[in-house]
Amino acid sequence: MKKMLLKHAFYIIAMLFSTAMLAQVTVTGVVSDQMGPLPGVNVLEKGTQNGTVTGFDGDFTLEVAEDATLVFSYVGFKTQEVAVDGQTTINVTLVEDAAKLDEVVVIGYGTTTVKDATGSVSSVASEDFNGGVISSPEQLIQGKTAGVQISVASGEPGAAANIRIRGSNSIRSNNNPLFVVDGIPLSDQGTVPATGGIIDGGSTPRNPLSFINPNDIESISILKDASATAIYGSRGANGVVIVTTKSGKAAKGGVFTFSSNLSVSSPANDFDLFDAEAYKTNILDVTGSPVPNVDDTGANTDWQDVITRTTFSSENNLTYSRAYTDGNLRASFSYTDQQGVLEESSQERIVGRLNLRHRFFDDKLKLQIQSSIARVNDESPFIGAQAGASGNIIGSAYSAPPTWPNDPDFFVEGNRLNPANILAYYDSNTKTNRLLLNGSLEYEINSNFSAKLNLGYDNSDAEAESLATADFNNNPGVSGEGRASFNTLEATSKLLEATVNYKKDFDNSNLDIIIGYSFQDFRRKGLNSQGWGLGFNANLSNSVGALQSRIRGTYQQFGYDSDGSFLNRLFPFDDTDELPFFVQPFESLVVDTFDNTDELQSFFGRANYSLNDKFLFTATVRADGSSRFGSDYQYGIFPSGAFAWKLSEEDFIGDNVSTLKLRLSSGVTGNQAGLGYAQFLKRQRFAAPGIGDDGNVNRPGLATVAVQNEELKWESTLDMNLGIDFGWNFDRIRGSFDVYRKETSDLLFRQAAAAPAFDPFVFRNLQDGKVINQGIELNLGYDFIATEDSNFSVDFNIAYNDNTVEGLNGTTAEFGALNGPGLTNAFVQRLGEGRSLFSYYLAEYSEDENGEPNFSPDDKKFVDKDGLPDITTGLSLNYTLGNFDASAFFTGQFGFYVYNNTANAFLNRTTFATNRNATPEALTRQSQEISTLYLEKGDFVRLQNLSLGYNFTLNENSTLDSLRISVNGQNLFLITGYSGLDPEVSSNTGDGGTGIPSASIDYTSFPRPRTITLGLNAKF
Repeated sequence: MKKMLLKHAFYIIAMLFSTAMLAQVTVTGVVSDQMGPLPGVNVLEKGTQNGTVTGFDGDFTLEVAEDATLVFSYVGFKTQEVAVDGQTTINVTLVEDAAKLDEVVVIGYGTTTVKDATGSVSSVASEDFNGGVISSPEQLIQGKTAGVQISVASGEPGAAANIRIRGSNSIRSNNNPLFVVDGIPLSDQGTVPATGGIIDGGSTPRNPLSFINPNDIESISILKDASATAIYGSRGANGVVIVTTKSGKAAKGGVFTFSSNLSVSSPANDFDLFDAEAYKTNILDVTGSPVPNVDDTGANTDWQDVITRTTFSSENNLTYSRAYTDGNLRASFSYTDQQGVLEESSQERIVGRLNLRHRFFDDKLKLQIQSSIARVNDESPFIGAQAGASGNIIGSAYSAPPTWPNDPDFFVEGNRLNPANILAYYDSNTKTNRLLLNGSLEYEINSNFSAKLNLGYDNSDAEAESLATADFNNNPGVSGEGRASFNTLEATSKLLEATVNYKKDFDNSNLDIIIGYSFQDFRRKGLNSQGWGLGFNANLSNSVGALQSRIRGTYQQFGYDSDGSFLNRLFPFDDTDELPFFVQPFESLVVDTFDNTDELQSFFGRANYSLNDKFLFTATVRADGSSRFGSDYQYGIFPSGAFAWKLSEEDFIGDNVSTLKLRLSSGVTGNQAGLGYAQFLKRQRFAAPGIGDDGNVNRPGLATVAVQNEELKWESTLDMNLGIDFGWNFDRIRGSFDVYRKETSDLLFRQAAAAPAFDPFVFRNLQDGKVINQGIELNLGYDFIATEDSNFSVDFNIAYNDNTVEGLNGTTAEFGALNGPGLTNAFVQRLGEGRSLFSYYLAEYSEDENGEPNFSPDDKKFVDKDGLPDITTGLSLNYTLGNFDASAFFTGQFGFYVYNNTANAFLNRTTFATNRNATPEALTRQSQEISTLYLEKGDFVRLQNLSLGYNFTLNENSTLDSLRISVNGQNLFLITGYSGLDPEVSSNTGDGGTGIPSASIDYTSFPRPRTITLGLNAKF
């Protein structure tokens, strides 16, 4: 009986086995997305380890059971399952999973997801960027996230931007966050030399990020609290902005993309200046005398119209992307020509980029290269905000009598400038070459351990040339002789980083640990030169180069005038040498050189622990050592910790709650920005040489540039954050709420030494000084419509921040410089105990019963107003219907005041009486004295961006994969009570030697344009 049973069992098993063998089928097919074949897709027989990966053309072949189910998965796409049911050919089209794409957030030395982040982190993806004419990456995310205030200083192409993440933490540093581009932390210092200051005012600051092509950016992450920023230690106090560029990961078989934008811009606002007839009538009424004969030429010139223009700008991008089985690449070329709405202003940008990723040895070794090379050419008119009594080209356009002719050779003796003369005889250009390279090798040692080596190189080589010819009128140091400047700056940074990563999944938890070492140096070298008395075919850069080639040995500076020459050397010291014989086209010339290097060495670590996918813990520490401090205080330790509880994973939370997470974090970050090179050491250099108005050059002697202070140390910021993330119905309703407090201590401060001290100043830490920022942030989003053919979503953010300075113990500083006629050495802001940074300190304006000024300009006091917005907000509206899409973006700032330096200098009754033009409103301003008469509320709401787009439906035989057209408007309207052109300004009027930057002071700001852009995007 047993034998019979065994025999029947054997037959049954054999039959099942042979049936299974007969049921195997070979399946072939192609996996695509809406753009075409998709390589690198995982194809797996469900419930087994049997699988493959699609090839270059998205094709696959796999032998599976006849009744098997195939699972197709790829990062960024929804996983799809298809039953075989005996089929031998299965073609699949994957659909992008927008939710999964949006979840990924790039953080320091890694990535996470929004749901797993323990710190306060925001990410803006490329599809949510602001559109139109974009000069630098900051503008892409302006107003897109709560607590991040981004203000472009003016409407000038390539103008610097001020970025504040949760307020201003430091008294004298620029308070901008650390920028990390593809893993390379960028220097906090500028990369473009000043254009010389051959006329009062010099140049306006340039944006060091202009070299980045906005079209190359995949996402921008903003790290706000210490839990997120402490991994960057000494450079994380002001927040961190991480820029990640695009790769070729989603491009199959090679995809070309071409985009082209054509923009038209014009000044959004101007002043209602008097025309010739009204000017003559009001001059007679105000002064009792007619317009002087020398001014009244019979002309009727609109000087604003002379210096401004309607311009056309263009941007063209060509990109090639390709993904293959073992990697991907993306190459791009971009050309941008942005013309400013002021004459003689523009920025030309040429950028090439190559990003490459490749995997070796069964994906054990990963190579990644990200590289870009850029050329940026800036053209600037004479618009420096530190111009003196005569003003700059903008001030001259406001004040020049309309009775003057539009003739560059017309002039009247005195200090009034002819705008046409400035346009014709002043020229300023900057050329910057930028190379950014990043290469990394990552090796997977085993399933838990991996190691990574990252090398970075950043080089910026810039030249700035300015020239005012002898025909430039009413400037004693230029007129009749001419003056030129030639300045260079080469800024180089080299980065070495090594990290080891450990990841381990346990039954109900996982652990992720990274430890690393970083070394980065920053070298800055260059020269500043001026030439006076232009001879035939004078070229300052050629003259400087010719003289340098004749000098042997090291030197700091040299120069000459009609009385002789000098050559000063520091190593070895020699202040008696002279230049060799030469023949030069300049009557006088001076050159001063510099070469400094700072170093930063760091050790860091971070541990992330997740328990039951509910409880998340993060601990971070970084030790930074900086060459900017003495040996006793060279290293700073910056720790942080964070905890998050994913309440949405708890059983007691309803199923309709898709996200509910509580976050708590605290930590310390540091800051050394604004300190500069070796300020802890007693150092002397030869003073900067200069050329007098008469061309004379005095040989400089030694001057103190840094004072000994071995106890100088880091600023440190203690940051505490409590937040909650929430969402309902698969995050159709979503948002976050944060409460924070940041306290910065050991404030770095440059203080003038009390007489009769030999040293002019000293850098020190304010022992009890603190800057406190505390506030709340709210982000809200709702998808009102979410159907297959139509979507409408609204995203809103608002933030409140309170800024206070405490513990000054009598220390004070005066800053917020004013410029213009009658305002020499004037200021309106002061450092005060218990008050906000950039608090206004000036006289209260009042009038008597007859409307006459009735106050003392010397009776200055704090007026309980400041230049920092209390509230910032942004509103985004997005709508799609079939192939159409539309979006609108509004931004606003509230609770701050602007000092109208422009009106104080030019647009008032007193200045008008000196035969300068004005507006009807200006004649109501009875006093030119510094007072609250010129202090105005800056609150505004702006329609920053409005766009419409259409995606064409193409047939299968089309040579194009996709085609899109769009129209975009920027700065379409502004709602404000401010009487100037725009309250969102920050003119660099000077710091009075304190090193404290100015804020919310409006002095002849470059007009902000209104821009309409037509765009075309095609893939093939």
